[in-house]
Amino acid sequence: MNKGERPGGTLQTTIKSSVSFDGVGLHSGAPVRMTILPALPNSGIVFRRMDNVPGRRDIRALWNLVHQSPLCTRLENEDGVTVSTVEHIMAALMGCGVHNAVVEVDGPEVPILDGSSAAFVRGILGKGLRRINVPLKVYRITDTIEVRRGDSWARFTPHDRLLIDFRIEFKDAAIGTQKKTLDMSNGSFVRELSNSRTFCRKADVDAMHAQGLALGGTYENAVVVDGDRVLSPGGLRHKDEAVRHKMLDALGDLGLAGAPILGHYEGFKAGHALTNDLLRAMFAQPECFEKVTCSDEMAAKLPGAGVHWDEIPEVA
Repeated sequence: MNKGERPGGTLQTTIKSSVSFDGVGLHSGAPVRMTILPALPNSGIVFRRMDNVPGRRDIRALWNLVHQSPLCTRLENEDGVTVSTVEHIMAALMGCGVHNAVVEVDGPEVPILDGSSAAFVRGILGKGLRRINVPLKVYRITDTIEVRRGDSWARFTPHDRLLIDFRIEFKDAAIGTQKKTLDMSNGSFVRELSNSRTFCRKADVDAMHAQGLALGGTYENAVVVDGDRVLSPGGLRHKDEAVRHKMLDALGDLGLAGAPILGHYEGFKAGHALTNDLLRAMFAQPECFEKVTCSDEMAAKLPGAGVHWDEIPEVA
C-alpha cells in the first residue's frame, strides 16, 4: 500500500504483487524462502509447498487442518503435507486486511525472521492491496463460546468488532503477569503488536535444543529470559512484549476461521492449541455465530482497516 492509502470497504482483497522473504525455519534451522502472491476471490489463504513433496502441495489455512502442537501452528492437508509456524505470517495477513493470497514456501516451515510479524507487514504493505469485486463475508459471534484446558481458557462473546483481551502468568520475573486489551481495528495490529517477538525461557531453549528442536532459534529472533533477566541483546521492544506477542499469535490463529471474526476474544494463559480448540467449538455450535455480508460499518471495524504506512514500527 502506498503511504496514505488505507484498505477497507466491503470487498475482498489480495496483495497487488508478489513479495518474498528469506530466512531460516525456527525448529529446523534450514534456509527457507517464502513468497506471497495474489490470489483469486474466495480462495482464502493457501500455503503451497514448493519443494519436492509427495502428494498435493496446497494446504488451505483453515482451523480443521491444524495438527495441534504446543510450540507452533502447523497445517496438514489430506496427503500429509505440512507447513509449520504459520501464525506470524497469518497475523500479518489478517492485520493488514488481506483476505486472499497464495503463500509459497520451499520447505516445511515459514521463515522465523526476527520472531515477529514486522517484516511481513512491511513487505505486504509495501506492495499494496488490490480490492476484488466480490463481497466479503464475516463471522459475527452471537453467543458465548468457551473452552478450557486445566486452568487455561479461551472465550468468545459478542462484540461489534474484534477485541482481543489476553492475560499471561509466568514465574520468571522478567515476564510475570501481564494483561492487555486491544481493539484490532484502526491499524492497531500494525502499530501495537506487529513488532513483538516470540519469547521463551532459557531452560526451555536448552531443553528444546537437547531434543533437536528450535535449531534456528537465536537471541536475535526471540526474547529469551532467565528469571528476572532478559538475555536478548537490546532488551525488550515493549515492556509488555510477551503478552503483545501472545495477542499477535491469537490473531494469526483466529485467521484460520477462513473469514474475519467480529467478537470479543479472551484468553487466559492460552496458546495455539487452545485458540484452535475455540474455533473448533465455534464451528460445532452454529447457533452461536452467523456468517453475514460485510457492510461498510462492519468493514471499518475489521483488523486491517485504517492501516497507515507510516505507523509500522521500526525494528533494530
